Amino acid sequence: MSRIQTTFAALGERKALIPYITAGDPNLATTVELMHAMVANGADILELGIPFSDPMADGATIQRAVERALQNGVGLKDVLQAVAQFRQQNQHTPVVLMGYLNPIHKMGYAQFAQAAAQAGVDGVLTVDNPIETIAPLQSELQKNGVDCIFLVAPTTTETRIAQIAQYASGFVYYVSLKGVTGSAQLNTQAVAEKLTVLRRHIRIPIGVGFGISDAASAAQIASVADAVIVGSRIVLEIEQNSGSEIQAVGKLVRELKNAI
Repeated sequence: MSRIQTTFAALGERKALIPYITAGDPNLATTVELMHAMVANGADILELGIPFSDPMADGATIQRAVERALQNGVGLKDVLQAVAQFRQQNQHTPVVLMGYLNPIHKMGYAQFAQAAAQAGVDGVLTVDNPIETIAPLQSELQKNGVDCIFLVAPTTTETRIAQIAQYASGFVYYVSLKGVTGSAQLNTQAVAEKLTVLRRHIRIPIGVGFGISDAASAAQIASVADAVIVGSRIVLEIEQNSGSEIQAVGKLVRELKNAI
């Protein structure tokens, strides 16, 4: 089994916590330290953002993090190096890369998939690569044992969900609301209703993200989802606690883990 499958299997009925940070924010060395700190405080799977100049699905908080990372000169190869460095001490926690297609396309799908697997990446989610164009990347990832993770939105039709189910592996990321990351209009009942539709077709775990900002909202989502994904709130801790971001993020992750 893959690391992602093993993690969900080990959790059983418990829910996974998947925190997100942007690689290179505030710098690459701290990124690796943050990864270890999140695991130490209860993170089950780590989601690492690939800096990109046009993060159209992300709200202001993550946009600022991306800008800081890009100012540090952090690119896709640097992100892979950070994962490889993390793997020197941690061989069991899954790492998922989340980003946009352009940097991957520029590197080349085959080269990227090979490099990702070699670095220790377990899954890849490309926000702007829909099912109509995913096959070339998905094929290369599959050859290298890396899961291809899909987003599903509140507006995704049941027909399209069935199509996504044929390609997705690892877990499916359900976007809990219409809008960008960091939005706050979370409706647990609406999420639960949509997950019922998703589970008619999807047989792998479903994680829910966007709009989860504290222990209370994490607990609400954990009651209906297989995994709780938190990004903007964690990135905000990094932004607001320069010099003590590792402690601040660790504390927040522990609170979220206890809540779910």
